[in-house]
Parts: sequence; structure tokens; C-alpha cells
Amino acid sequence: MQQPQSVEPTFPGGSLAARDRSGAAADRRRKRLLHGRHIKASKPWWSRPLACHDFHDGLPAAASASSRARQEGLTLVELIVAFTIMLILTTMSVPLARAKVRAQRERELRHDLEEIRRAIDKYKDYCDLGYLGAPKAGTNCWPEKLDILVDGIKLPGSADGKKLRLLRRIPRDPFTGTAEWGMRSDQDDPKANSWGGQDVFDIYTKTDEKAPDGSSYADW
Repeated sequence: MQQPQSVEPTFPGGSLAARDRSGAAADRRRKRLLHGRHIKASKPWWSRPLACHDFHDGLPAAASASSRARQEGLTLVELIVAFTIMLILTTMSVPLARAKVRAQRERELRHDLEEIRRAIDKYKDYCDLGYLGAPKAGTNCWPEKLDILVDGIKLPGSADGKKLRLLRRIPRDPFTGTAEWGMRSDQDDPKANSWGGQDVFDIYTKTDEKAPDGSSYADW
């Protein structure tokens, strides 16, 4: 005897099972759509898939722009700091450089004065001992002028006309920049600024500058 077949009831719009399957599929699609929108709205740029145009110099575009902004800001600050440091160092170095130059000139002045005075004293000693012959009247055995110390004094009794030179050259005054020196004779006042012309007893610099201690270089 043939078994009766079960017949699924039908309704307008399809069978009940078909409607359930269609509704379940629609629910799944709706959930996936809502889930995708939530992820897209909530995920930051670094957690979402990035396209090629999202990158710049190997970094994401947003990170690269932020990095460039920081670098430009730091560069400006560094320039300001470097310029300020250079300005301070320059302001400090100028007085130090001037002091160094002045100290060097003072050393040269002392050396030149000593060299010329030593030559003058040697001339005086040789003249007093008679090595230079009879002194010129009024000189008291001091040299008549500075040039004679460079040009030389002809030795009396020398068959070949030998000369005695006490200076290779007249030193240059480090303050005036010339080889011109103030001179005093043994008859002038020790503080005189004019030369009597009788002889050369002493020399001094013609500069009007003063040393850091207030003394005049002309009195050295």
C-alpha cells in the first residue's frame, strides 16, 4: 500500500520554508552591511587597508604630513637658537680679539724699545772706549741720529774701511705702523716731546694711546 506524501502548505508569496530561508539570508546581509559600516567608521587610518595613494615617502600620507610639520618647526627653532648662540659668541669674541691684538702690540713695543736702546747704549760704550774715534762735539759720545746705527760707523785705523753696525734695521712701531720714533737728546727734558737735535739719547713711541693701566705708551 503506497504511503501518502506529505505536502508542504503553501501561502501567498511562496512556501513557509522558502520564506524562512529568504528572511535568514536577508538578516545575514543586513548584519554584514551594518558591521562593515561600523568598522569603516570606527577604525583609524593606521588600522584600515591603505591604497597606494595613501603613502608618501614610505610613510602613510597623514603621518608624513605630520612628520614634515614637526621637522619644519624644529628646523626654524634650531636656526633661531644657532643664530642667537653665534651672536653671543661674536659679541664676546670681539673684545677678546681686541685685547689680544693690543697685548701683542705691547709685547712688540717693549721688544723694539729694548732693541733700539741697547744699540744706543753699545754705541755710547764703544765711543767712550775710543773705538769709534773722536766724538762729534756736543754729542757726548751718543749717536747723532738713529740711522747711523744701521748705516754703520767707520772704524778708525781700518785699512779696508770696515764699519760697525749695531742694528740691522730700525724696527717698525707696532702702534703707528711706521719706523719713525720720537727722540730725546741727553740735554732734553726726560718728558719732552720734541727733540733738541744734539744726539739720540732715548727714543719713544709717537702714539697717543694709553695702556690698560692708564700709563701712556710714550712713557715706556
